[in-house]
Amino acid sequence: MDTVFGVSYNGGVVLATDQVNARSILMYQQNLDKIAQLSSHSAMGVSGPNCDLVNFSEYISKNLALYELSNDGLRLSTHAQANFCRGELAKALRKGPFQVNIILGGYDDKTPGGGSLYVMDYLGSCAKANYGAQGYASNFCLSIMDRDWDENLNEEQAVTLVEKCMKELQMRFLINQSNFIIKVIDKEGVRTLKFGADPADN
Repeated sequence: MDTVFGVSYNGGVVLATDQVNARSILMYQQNLDKIAQLSSHSAMGVSGPNCDLVNFSEYISKNLALYELSNDGLRLSTHAQANFCRGELAKALRKGPFQVNIILGGYDDKTPGGGSLYVMDYLGSCAKANYGAQGYASNFCLSIMDRDWDENLNEEQAVTLVEKCMKELQMRFLINQSNFIIKVIDKEGVRTLKFGADPADN
């Protein structure tokens, strides 16, 4: 029942997820942060069971941090991070699959426009995209993104597009996803733009 959005714009990437942690008919919390920061200029929004979500997010982020420490501070590009992530998903398929679907975004100085976005599923497929949605949200929101996305979008317009998708979900989707968290990745790094409930409030 998780929702993940990603939109690239001229200068960066916007990632957003719902904040609900639920299973079956039970709601555990409504302030979960499902966007894991991977490096100073990259993050991934993850959907799936909470155990796999936390396990895989931490596994990837810690391995990327280890690579940076082992190579004199050399940070992998967003493209390289996405391929590492995809490789780990594929490797796990024949052992114990991670039931996670991912949108990974990052900012690189050498990338035209700066931001890049990669959409992955639990089977290890990976595709570079301008926008994406994971979960039931894709049934409602991909058409909105297809109509409104433009390569010359600025940050404000990209955030407005994501918020439009959230409103559509709240109006049309059977399940109430009241809280969402939005993060922006640009040349300044990863920052939280807004949230429905503070993830630090435990």
